[in-house]
Amino acid sequence: MQSLMGLDLGTKTIGVAVSDTFQSVATPLETIKRRQFSKDAARILEIIAERNVGAIVLGMPLNMDGTEGPRAQSTRAFARNLEKLCPLPITFWDERLSTVAAERALLEADTSRKRRSEVIDHVAASYILQGVLDRLGHLRRNG
Repeated sequence: MQSLMGLDLGTKTIGVAVSDTFQSVATPLETIKRRQFSKDAARILEIIAERNVGAIVLGMPLNMDGTEGPRAQSTRAFARNLEKLCPLPITFWDERLSTVAAERALLEADTSRKRRSEVIDHVAASYILQGVLDRLGHLRRNG
């Protein structure tokens, strides 16, 4: 089996998380500072090669009522551009409240404000990816 990669796309950063090869646990990996698409994509492709990634999960920033706004359209455009460089399947996962959950977990862990700002994006990516992994696990058990 291969790992899955979760991405939390922000305007200034991209949070990256990867799963284990059994696709059961998501681990926060790093935060990419966004510069230009080609450089951001190059780092993502490096991680894919290093970590034996088989698919990508992009957090979809839906509005609280479930509709798509400008950020969701930007995420879809990023996915279309990434598909041109990467043959892996790319899917989307509702990321509503993932950053809130990540922030809460970091606060409970008594993480300093400075450290929270450094890790929040890749912790949020791990929440997105863990949601997918939990769903896949449920489908495997009950499928």
